[in-house]
Amino acid sequence: MIQGSIVALVTPMEADGRLDTAGLNRLIEFHIEQGTDAIVAVGTTGESATLNEAEHCEVIRLTVKQVAGRVPVIAGTGANATDEAISLTRKARDLGADACLLVTPYYNKPTQECLFRHYSAVADAVDIPQILYNVPGRTACDLLPATVARLAPHPNIVGIKEATGQLDRLRQILDLCGPDFLLYSGDDATACDFCLQGGHGVISVTANVAPRLMAAMVRSARAGDADQAHTLDRSLAALHKELFIESNPIPVKWAVAEMGLIPDGIRLPLTWLSPACEEPVRQAMRQAGVL
Repeated sequence: MIQGSIVALVTPMEADGRLDTAGLNRLIEFHIEQGTDAIVAVGTTGESATLNEAEHCEVIRLTVKQVAGRVPVIAGTGANATDEAISLTRKARDLGADACLLVTPYYNKPTQECLFRHYSAVADAVDIPQILYNVPGRTACDLLPATVARLAPHPNIVGIKEATGQLDRLRQILDLCGPDFLLYSGDDATACDFCLQGGHGVISVTANVAPRLMAAMVRSARAGDADQAHTLDRSLAALHKELFIESNPIPVKWAVAEMGLIPDGIRLPLTWLSPACEEPVRQAMRQAGVL
């Protein structure tokens, strides 16, 4: 079972947008040293939407190779075409990923029945643990708890990243799917309470910048130590907010570059962080003790 603080890893790029493979390796070593429990490669924060298929697979391959089994690697393989999601999921399995994370099909606005059939088709086609990913603020569709409950019995569907920030969703899914179905927060601002209320971990943007503190907070929350978890989370609260001052992953890539871990590269249509936003992010980093 993959649990704890799971970083939604940024994809390092040079200023001209080329992949920085040496930077990716350094970043992975940083996270393992800092106590990150697992790594998501090419999720939303990894700019999956602007990598071509060859680059997407190369980032997964390099991540699996560098991690070398020390922590689990979850590959982002969602798509808004079911055949493409199956293809990416199959390639991730063949490249050695431990699990796959599949965002709901964006832009198409599928119904609940469409979502059920989409995820069932991927799970039937590829034998690898698969994590559903619900982030309606980005995708324009919402994977409802009742549909999650229909999907949960499939042996290849092991959990969900729930990024609505609505903690009542956690209880609904727990009640419908039982304690063995893995529940990951996809909303850093509510992740502490999510884990205190029975969640298994968080797939985190904030963990890119403050991995050690994020891992400690999640450990405390999962152990039921609410006082310690909330104390640690207060140090992270400004990061949870300011890392979304512009569209993710713009602020988090700037912050990781400010730490000297990656170059200042990002892909259009996203651009580098606006100068007016730099100081709020910098202050949040200071509050978390990473600057």
